[in-house]
Amino acid sequence: MRLGIFSDVHSNLEALQTVLETYRNLDIDKYVCLGDVVGYGANPNECCELVREVADLVVLGNHDAAVSGRMEYDYYYDAARQALDWCAAQLSPENMEWLKGLAYVERLDDLCFSHGNPLCPEEFEYIFTLDQASALLPDLDRLADVNFIGHSHLTKSFALASGEVNEVVARRFRLRKHRKYVITDGSVGQPRDYDARACFTVFDTDSRIMEYHRVEYDVETAARKIFEADLAMNFGKRLFLGV
Repeated sequence: MRLGIFSDVHSNLEALQTVLETYRNLDIDKYVCLGDVVGYGANPNECCELVREVADLVVLGNHDAAVSGRMEYDYYYDAARQALDWCAAQLSPENMEWLKGLAYVERLDDLCFSHGNPLCPEEFEYIFTLDQASALLPDLDRLADVNFIGHSHLTKSFALASGEVNEVVARRFRLRKHRKYVITDGSVGQPRDYDARACFTVFDTDSRIMEYHRVEYDVETAARKIFEADLAMNFGKRLFLGV
């Protein structure tokens, strides 16, 4: 089975449409969204509707939780809080109820899907450094064989075994036996690894091959919509830089 796994759309309709169009040529059997469908961008409703239509599994992201009233976000910086308030005001009742009903974790056989740290998904903790991945070792038995996460907008993968963590730097790799993996999926709508192209992944459960993909999209239109909305201009500017 080939899984199309994507994350952190952040209301970027142009990026999401391009990613889904690219997926159509990659023989995908099921789609999984790792959360943060909304936030930052100018098309929260359209992105919710597309994800609802396409994805077989969707987990709750921290922006989804904030917008739907499932977490406090007073500690967010001013522009982020404004964007969340704006997004909440834009969402249709149907899309709001959908966000309210998303689970923190979904599982498929030996695979686990969450937005942040799969061991405490309600906390939305990051895992994008060796130290953060190493902190999982005492609870290695609690991890699924393969754990897909989002949240950091980075493309980081870690292989864990008893007392050992290694970062996997390849963009295409086969998962080894007797290892557990934490794989960060990158971001469709707001990459932060200095590559402005939309990022998404494909995982083949039979061959156990994981692939990162990048695709260019209409950044100018996505940014212009942000500039024209009641949103911080920086949310549009950063799309050109991938930061």
